[in-house]
Amino acid sequence: MTKPKIWRFGDNLNTDDIIPARYLNTTSVTELSEHCMADICPEFSKDVQNGDIIVGGENFGCGSSREHAPLAIKGCGISSVIAKSFARIFFRNCINIGLPILEIAEADKLSDEEIIKRVGVSAFPKFIQDIIDKGGLMGTID
Repeated sequence: MTKPKIWRFGDNLNTDDIIPARYLNTTSVTELSEHCMADICPEFSKDVQNGDIIVGGENFGCGSSREHAPLAIKGCGISSVIAKSFARIFFRNCINIGLPILEIAEADKLSDEEIIKRVGVSAFPKFIQDIIDKGGLMGTID
């Protein structure tokens, strides 16, 4: 098994950074994933691999309440997103669609190896873990 790549982003990464508004004419996870991080990291959607991990700073996912942003991330094959903090609506949208996320206050200071170790740890109650395991509230989406 190959070691997942850690993709690091800073504070206040907003939903327009994750999926630019010009690509919101679809709800197809596959199409959204092709444009994930297009304006801030153009190589992201081409280079991301299944199992990779995103690490963010504070207020990850701020901005609009659209589910397109976590859907684009999930569609890329990201196994989890770890950040110092999440915008509340983004946090809930991730749970709704079954994208594992984890708040760790020192996320930006952890080494890649420490991040990989933490991914297996879940602080969610069982009912939320069940939602994530089932692929979200509505099951697998595309």
